[in-house]
Amino acid sequence: MRNFSQHPKPWPDGAVIYQIYPRSFRDFDGDGVGDLKGIAEKLDYVARLGVDAVWLSPFFTSPMRDFGYDVADYCDVDPLFGTLSNFDTVVEKAHALDLKIIIDQVYSHTSDEHPWFLQSRSDRTNDKADWYVWADPKPDGSPPNNWISVFGGVSWEWDARRGQYYLHNFLTSQPDLNVHNEEVQDALLDVTHFWLDLGVDGFRLDALNFAMHDPKLRDNPPANYGAKKPSRPFDFQEHLFNQSHPGIPKFLQRIRTVTDEYPNIFTVAEVVGPRPLKEMKAFTAGEKHLTTAYNFDFLYANELTPEMVKHSLSGWPGGPGEAAPSWAFSNHDAPRCVTRWAKDADGRQAAKLYLLLLLSLRGYVFVYQGEELGLPQADVPFEALQDPEAIANWPATLGRDGARTPMPWEKMGQGGGFSQVVPRRPPLLPMDARHPPLAVDAQEDDKASVLHFARTAIQLRRASPALRNGALKILEAPAGVLAFVRKHDKERLLCVFNLSHEDSALPDSLRPDGALRLAAGIAGDCAPEHLPGLSGFIAAGFVAD
Repeated sequence: MRNFSQHPKPWPDGAVIYQIYPRSFRDFDGDGVGDLKGIAEKLDYVARLGVDAVWLSPFFTSPMRDFGYDVADYCDVDPLFGTLSNFDTVVEKAHALDLKIIIDQVYSHTSDEHPWFLQSRSDRTNDKADWYVWADPKPDGSPPNNWISVFGGVSWEWDARRGQYYLHNFLTSQPDLNVHNEEVQDALLDVTHFWLDLGVDGFRLDALNFAMHDPKLRDNPPANYGAKKPSRPFDFQEHLFNQSHPGIPKFLQRIRTVTDEYPNIFTVAEVVGPRPLKEMKAFTAGEKHLTTAYNFDFLYANELTPEMVKHSLSGWPGGPGEAAPSWAFSNHDAPRCVTRWAKDADGRQAAKLYLLLLLSLRGYVFVYQGEELGLPQADVPFEALQDPEAIANWPATLGRDGARTPMPWEKMGQGGGFSQVVPRRPPLLPMDARHPPLAVDAQEDDKASVLHFARTAIQLRRASPALRNGALKILEAPAGVLAFVRKHDKERLLCVFNLSHEDSALPDSLRPDGALRLAAGIAGDCAPEHLPGLSGFIAAGFVAD
């Protein structure tokens, strides 16, 4: 049971959260898979970055067909990662370092090996018969409707034991829970209590808008995707009925009731879809829902433009009662932003620019492991791919495996120093040859490295009320340049970013008299007349409003 008196400090506005993907962060025991002991070992490194919290991707008991997002036991640790005692150590050390811990919760589906599903599929009359989404076939034996799985193929799998189809929005081994059922909600809230009692400080709710379906099982209409044909079957449909049900916010109110029993609990929703803003607002409305939400505006974008950033920010003007948004440029579900956006440009300069922009945005920000090193997307050959989505869509997309390769800790160490000991097995995914030169120890010795820049940028955000929770006002700027003011009380900061690859002349209004607070890709301490491509700065002491 957690001791509330030990953690009285509330979550800071504009917190910076560092995402750890446990499988690829640090392998303590040499089996080729990262683990909780490895995470505990490297928490000092994370704390030195200056971040406020750590988000741990799934480490729960699982057959690992979707690498932990197919949960077979919500309340235990998979032996690959260690034990509940190891998790306790992570929480204790994190709190000692003034780091908060949030963990994934997957409430939309389970593994087909979860005891709930094993009972539910056994017959139509058992106590958990209605805990998953079951439906009879059409008269011709075909699935109940036209819904498509995210990973391709129909969203329905036949089960001979029940003589029915079950719904799976993802893999066939990930049956969807019937979260309309209050008994299911009660069981999930018991899981929430379990982890809060172990001391976690919050949750990231995975695939939240898939948590409820249309009980009428109506067909989805075709999507109007324009001239660009989708690469995934899933994107051929408008997903009006297999997700985004209006009953989800009521379930979130029940989650909030539980989290309010504990002090200062943070909750963030993952919202997937082409028009996520309405759901994000509903999921975070007022004081009865979640703390914040993020979407894939930046995670799925193939280029970064001022227009795209302004469009994303426009949905969160900061009005009364509005939640603060969350932002991520890279994570385990998307190719790394340096590869998507910088293309063949200087990766180090681009990585600094993107970090500077991310850490200038209003709201909460997520930094993915390796982003602080400027890692490019790893090149994983087809024969080494493990992610089912990457395999299904190869070679049309960069896939997710390239963002999940081992973290490079040592430039000269075997396997980039991913394993603490000589590994008994090779890493889960091969390390890209470009990553060891960008290892932590190499960047520690280089004061101009992305790592040192990341620490400085995070510290600047921590020290600045304007960057933490100030208002944001977009300014007029030349083509390819994004400029805005962050303001809180008397502190005003000018933030200017040339997101293009070409130099741009800056008007006087974007050239402050004061010295730069922090710059990426700019020599000297004064704003230049011409801003190089993929560079930017934050400055104080300016006149423009």
